[in-house]
Amino acid sequence: MGAQIRVYRQRIRSVTATKKITRAMELMAASRVVKAQQAVRESTPYARALTRAASAVATYSDEDHPLTTEPENVTRAALVVVAADRGLAGGYNSNVLREGERVAAALQAEGKEVVPYLVGRRAVSFYSFRKREYAAEWTGSSEKPTFENAREIGERLVADFIKPTEEGGVDEVHIVSTRFVSMVNQEAEVIRLLPLEVVEGVESVDESGEDAELYPLYEFEPNPEELLDTLLPRYVNARIFNALLSAAASELAARQRAMKSATDNAEELIKKYTRLANQARQAEITQEISEIVGGASALADSK
Repeated sequence: MGAQIRVYRQRIRSVTATKKITRAMELMAASRVVKAQQAVRESTPYARALTRAASAVATYSDEDHPLTTEPENVTRAALVVVAADRGLAGGYNSNVLREGERVAAALQAEGKEVVPYLVGRRAVSFYSFRKREYAAEWTGSSEKPTFENAREIGERLVADFIKPTEEGGVDEVHIVSTRFVSMVNQEAEVIRLLPLEVVEGVESVDESGEDAELYPLYEFEPNPEELLDTLLPRYVNARIFNALLSAAASELAARQRAMKSATDNAEELIKKYTRLANQARQAEITQEISEIVGGASALADSK
């Protein structure tokens, strides 16, 4: 009985130590997720405005730019998978990796060769464990990405996109990341980064023949080619940076929920083992009392 009590107390100490760790991680994630949400809110309008500006130049000019021209035959597609550097974030990593597998299967079904580009140690370990090849990796900045990280990724993707496929280039660039919706909802999403997709419409008359939304007439200064050369790299970097920030906020929110759940489970385990230890102690005391009473009765009968 005494050995059983020692086992329960040892488990209580072990769970208590684990609870301190999960509680600390929960508080750290809660303190960081606020700044991460603010960074997403601040970067999203700029990324959208830059996308519309680049799309307007590509739509309303006759300029054929390498980053906006659809290839006639798409044979290689880059797939950028944005995961985390650490685990303990619930289903955050598994969701984005599962979505990446789905997108890769869909691209392969279309006859395209998928070229992975990995962001985050979890994505790297996922591919390394399965002995899959990938083109590049970026790790160490999943929780606090900087614009320099996004620029490094963007420069590599643009260089590979411009490069001919015969020399190892790609025809498309897709990003699989996690979009931050709220503290309790984060969704894996897929963005086709290159070639640039047109987001502004070009129709000014609807099906009824009446005037629909009218779009402005653009005058480009300097020429459209120079504008596209300037806007498109910034567009790529801004979209990547926004995706990294949204993924960081999603990771922190998922980790906060996961650590809170782990802390609550640890508290339940502590209560359970405390109750079992008390029951064992009570049983031990009852047994000792019974032995004392039995011994006293035996002495009285012997007299």
